[in-house]
Amino acid sequence: MGALSPAQVAQESGRRPTLRVLDLFAGAGGLSAGLRAAGGFHTVQAVELDPVAARTYKENHGRTKVFAGSIQDWLTSDDIPDVDVIVGGPPCQGFSTLGKQDEEDERNALWHEYAKTIARAKPRYFLVENVAVFLKSKQFADFRTETERGGMLEDYTFRAAVLNAADFGAYQSRRRAVLIGHSRDLEFPGWPEAKWSDHHRTVAQAFRHIETAVDGLDLPTGTVTVNGREQPGVFTTEQLHISRHYEPISVTRFSHIPPGGNRFHLPDHLKAPCWVRHTSGSADVMGRLRWDEPSVTIRTEFFKPEKGRYLHPEANRAITHMEAAVLQGFPNSYRWVGSKVSIARQIGNAVPVPLGRALGFALTGRDIADEPPTTVVA
Repeated sequence: MGALSPAQVAQESGRRPTLRVLDLFAGAGGLSAGLRAAGGFHTVQAVELDPVAARTYKENHGRTKVFAGSIQDWLTSDDIPDVDVIVGGPPCQGFSTLGKQDEEDERNALWHEYAKTIARAKPRYFLVENVAVFLKSKQFADFRTETERGGMLEDYTFRAAVLNAADFGAYQSRRRAVLIGHSRDLEFPGWPEAKWSDHHRTVAQAFRHIETAVDGLDLPTGTVTVNGREQPGVFTTEQLHISRHYEPISVTRFSHIPPGGNRFHLPDHLKAPCWVRHTSGSADVMGRLRWDEPSVTIRTEFFKPEKGRYLHPEANRAITHMEAAVLQGFPNSYRWVGSKVSIARQIGNAVPVPLGRALGFALTGRDIADEPPTTVVA
């Protein structure tokens, strides 16, 4: 008879088990925050290359041991903890459809370090999150091969799907590849229920308690020491309702873009020369978010309207760091360390908290609760 699943353990014991988690490529902690919101998880260790993002993680997950360094260094210098679940999203820049895809990008090989960790830690479950195109990559095929007889992960199997975070209560449409793996002596725990697929939560709902007027252009005062260097921080999400300086021509352009509009709505005299020459292409450039829909995917340069549909639905500015964090599901109390650019990168790279929460419910075999709660941080 195989080992019991978490749901079976809970049924037999009459209580919810606490699963020990290892979070790889942890970033600011969106996935760990989502699992915590689901309940029944404790992240015992996190690994993150960027020391500033690692500090943000530590500020919000104080009971978790955080290794600030490469996964390669961690594998050679630190003990692998005894955990039930390994989660993580290896960097996806080499797979990104936004720029030049490079199958040889060295970051694409980090899935191998993830697999190596699974082989050493021997968890019951693992979870991988990446860009949707990952499922069509050579690396995905190689990962699958490792779960076959003779492979590094022959004791495991997994299922993969592309999930939209908006279907699970997030305020944004974000399609991501998700792999849920498990030991072969366990059953597949199942996919989370797409409870919001026919009534997505909207930008209007996300911003309902946020003033349109911003609190200035600069971060609040305050610094902390990270690896011997002073870094801005620590700031809560609600302290990040800040904008940036725009040249007059930019503000004029913003003012000519109607609700739901984009660069195609600009008169020719306000278009950049390249826009005049190119009358097709992305309709998200210099686009406004729509009140009655989820936002587009929040990426690392959401503060630049020329990068996508990141203009506020009404105000003549891009969304603020606070607004972007809220669209990702982070609560007002979440604590951030770093420059404006660094915090934006942490926000854009994060797994939406509601998606992490939904995956937590799936891993423990429970029905997802109706309303994604404000994430509890400690």
